[in-house]
Amino acid sequence: MRVLVVGTGGVGSAFAAIASRRSFFEHCALADYDADRPQGVVAGLDDGRFDAHAIDASRKDDVVRLVREVRADAVLNAVDPVFDVPIFDACFETGVTYLDMAMTLSEPHPTDPYGQVGVKLGDYQFERAAAWEDRGLLALVGMGVEPGAADVFARHAADELFSEIDEVGVRDGGNLVVEGYDFSPTFSIWTTIEECLNPPLVWERERGWFTTEPFSEPEVFDFPDGIGPVECVNVEHEEVALVPRWIDCKRVTFKYGLGDEFIEVLKTLRRLGLDSKSPLRVKGVEVAPRDVVAAALPDPATLGDRMTGKTCAGTLVTGADKDGNPRKTYLYHVVDNEWSMREYGSQAVVWQTALNPVVALELLASGEWQGSGVLGPEAFPAQPFLAKLEELGSPHGVLELDT
Repeated sequence: MRVLVVGTGGVGSAFAAIASRRSFFEHCALADYDADRPQGVVAGLDDGRFDAHAIDASRKDDVVRLVREVRADAVLNAVDPVFDVPIFDACFETGVTYLDMAMTLSEPHPTDPYGQVGVKLGDYQFERAAAWEDRGLLALVGMGVEPGAADVFARHAADELFSEIDEVGVRDGGNLVVEGYDFSPTFSIWTTIEECLNPPLVWERERGWFTTEPFSEPEVFDFPDGIGPVECVNVEHEEVALVPRWIDCKRVTFKYGLGDEFIEVLKTLRRLGLDSKSPLRVKGVEVAPRDVVAAALPDPATLGDRMTGKTCAGTLVTGADKDGNPRKTYLYHVVDNEWSMREYGSQAVVWQTALNPVVALELLASGEWQGSGVLGPEAFPAQPFLAKLEELGSPHGVLELDT
């Protein structure tokens, strides 16, 4: 397999570090708008299978050019989702497999944003699913950790643990602390603003998809591995758009443990208009306020040395077990920042995200995962994926809770 990775920020560089220890690919091209970034990653790998390229991910023609130049079989989209459309379309044009970790962006309902759905996450991609299937091509969307591993956990629960599912509720939290900064998101602030300030998406069997107010329905969830209780709130996320397409259940939610201070910062950005993606003219220069916020904050990929604690991504499933008895199970994946920095030189959040497309590409290369069309992770058998996590030294956990 020949792989092209578009984007060598925190997740792209962590992907390269993990993949360099695997043998499923013969060549991996790393590409970025800033040519120095992939060159630095390649220099640190000491692996002749990797090389560096420059790319403008906002231009489909440039992505097409590079796909053909490096003779890629698969493209991993590791940039912010604002670039999904040109990369997705370029893969269709060139006939190669496409993977991303965040789907095409949503648009709130124009008159009732906190009640009705406008354009959902991934709608652009799913509207083109038939064309991909007709050509026998695969677009594997939402293949990070959340979405990604969390969706695989839902598939495993549906197949192996439950006879009936009431709710699939993804719950994300951690106890990570970054020293030396008053405010320092551990993941892309561009994406964080997008998912936290957009109307959260909820799905119910009798109602379909609908939206709520940002940060709604707070609940305290007790996370495993010493993380402890964290208040989680509704946030827009791809799992809610993905899981109901393949998993038989009554309700799907996503809640994120943000914390009061983080929420207040996000609300302040909204009040000031600093969350906007629309460019403003400032002293003769066109600039989007959100891009300014991102540029003013530290690069999440550089925070590992200042970070302590763990991050947990997981799926809380409630319903009936195989014998019909009430069951409440949390399937999860935890990464300790000290471990990921020591073993890979990557901070915990980006390493946890990058691990999963490595696993998926390895399963696609071996033929254990096969498919065509636009598919989410839950469209594939879970067991090979879970086995690979264990093989890579980072297995998932299972926590049984009182019903």
